[in-house]
Amino acid sequence: MTHEHEEDDFVVNPSDNRPFTDVLKVHVSRRDVAKGSLAVAATSFFASSDASATWGWWRRRKRKELIGFTPVPVAAGNGPVPTISEEYEYSVLIPWGDPIVPGGPAFDPVRPGNAAQQAEDQKHQVGIGHDGMTFFPRWKRGRWWWYPRNDRGILCLNCEFGINPRVMGKSTPESLDDVRISQHAHGVTIVEIRKKNGQWETMKSKVARRIHANTPVEVSGPVAGHPLLANAAHNEPAGTVNNCANGETPWGTYLTCEENFNGYFGATSPDWEPTEEQARYGFDNDGFNYGWELFDPRFDLSSPDYQNENNRFGWVVEIDPRRPHKKPVKRTALGRFKHENAAVTLGKGGRAVVYMGDDQRFDYVYKFVSESNAWSMRARGKSPLDHGKLYVARFDDDGTGEWLELTIDNPAIATRFNDQAEVLTYARIAADIVGATPMDRPEWISVAPDGWVYGTMTNNSQRTEPNAPNPEAPNNDGHILRWKDTDRFTGTTFKWDIFILASSTRETENVFTDPDGLWADPDGRIFIQTDGGQPDELNNQMLVANPKNGDIRRIFTGVTDDEITGIAVTPDRRTMFINTQHPGNGDPTATNFPAPTDGVTPPRDATIVITRKDGGVIGS
Repeated sequence: MTHEHEEDDFVVNPSDNRPFTDVLKVHVSRRDVAKGSLAVAATSFFASSDASATWGWWRRRKRKELIGFTPVPVAAGNGPVPTISEEYEYSVLIPWGDPIVPGGPAFDPVRPGNAAQQAEDQKHQVGIGHDGMTFFPRWKRGRWWWYPRNDRGILCLNCEFGINPRVMGKSTPESLDDVRISQHAHGVTIVEIRKKNGQWETMKSKVARRIHANTPVEVSGPVAGHPLLANAAHNEPAGTVNNCANGETPWGTYLTCEENFNGYFGATSPDWEPTEEQARYGFDNDGFNYGWELFDPRFDLSSPDYQNENNRFGWVVEIDPRRPHKKPVKRTALGRFKHENAAVTLGKGGRAVVYMGDDQRFDYVYKFVSESNAWSMRARGKSPLDHGKLYVARFDDDGTGEWLELTIDNPAIATRFNDQAEVLTYARIAADIVGATPMDRPEWISVAPDGWVYGTMTNNSQRTEPNAPNPEAPNNDGHILRWKDTDRFTGTTFKWDIFILASSTRETENVFTDPDGLWADPDGRIFIQTDGGQPDELNNQMLVANPKNGDIRRIFTGVTDDEITGIAVTPDRRTMFINTQHPGNGDPTATNFPAPTDGVTPPRDATIVITRKDGGVIGS
């Protein structure tokens, strides 16, 4: 999640559910008694008391050093251009505004002219706000079988946000054409890329396309066809916005997650006031001041013709990258909240399990479990993401927790809602009712090969209760949590522990704060990306951690005032794609990246291609 919209950094959770800080205080204090000084635990990633069981998987592997690269030193980690470990190199791919296929409309940030023409161009150009993404390899036929290619594939890229001055050249739209420029810059970019003569490039492709705020979509699952999604205007569902992080299904589709969707709505009537449900999701009169509501009534909260348009956003959207004529599908069984990403794995019995964080202060961690074997469901024409149960997490003092079912069958929930569609549409309120644990901005979640699930809690400047024994009130630095479910991801109980408190890295060469992007690779490395003001004048960065021994090293730093986000890899993991978002916050005097430094050219969000100079696995 970007920190651009500080106006959304308020608390909208009115429940008095027990804060996670209280739970953590008790749990860590008990472990302190059992293990001795937590000062040691802090520098060793708070190794859990069952470390021998946790890392038995490692002992069965051939012993080798997971991380062998030279870290970027703190002193080198700032400036107007990126810095990378000396064993690595990087190049730039698909900056905002580049055509999605060669020969398409070229980007010109200072070109005057007809706004409608610019809006039409943006429909065929890479969007802005590069965030989560996935690389889907093309397949090549060998002598005996087909295998995934490492030099050609489809890249699905989220385009999270773009402030008005950067996108339309003015602070407030003056016409519907201005609004369309902004709307067409949001959503998802799909390009086909290949490696040619050692460099990655886009190519002509039938799958290349833009999915934006006006693209026709389908709605599936329990909320499909419900009155909560009906408008007096009888308009068909369309669009996806504030696409933050992502997920990938085992059956080869892309999941894009709608996060701060409330910010695109406003009210033209000064008499409009939010309902209880709208207030719980942060809707207000101005949103993020995009001004879409001024010329597009779909985003006017006070319009009687579009009274439920806001309920059509806040979902996980499934996209088939290889089928350009298939509409994106909003999977309502996964619940409506400010989704950061959707980490998908297969659990006991082949059931699909999806872990999700709700990125706002004092909101929750969720899990969805399909009703049966995912492959069997698909063979019967049923989506595993349409049929199943949604849960929310409660963390207990003793290092255990419970997944609480969000269902109309719960009498407490049934008192508040009429049916399951309402429960899912207002999942935050249902989670309040069952007593979920308020967290410190749950963001990316990733499932490690040993069964631990890692989640970043980026920060919480409004926390007032201290933790023990490392008080963090407010929690300005954030931390990374991990848990392990019973019954191979499908159980309703789990054990949890702290992986690392970011504050414990201060005063070290490995310092980082505000963990956001996260990925556990097949070898067990944990990639950590940051989004926030880093200590020691560092730019935002990506680090690699070894959970076995606590080793953590900085592999990459971005440019002035950017965010490092998004992780995708080729099948052999010898090429990694990451993103720089809002470099320089659009200020050409801060950075001109990816253009050469001239102090004039506006910087652009872009994808960074990372490789090892010796051709090795990224992170090694």
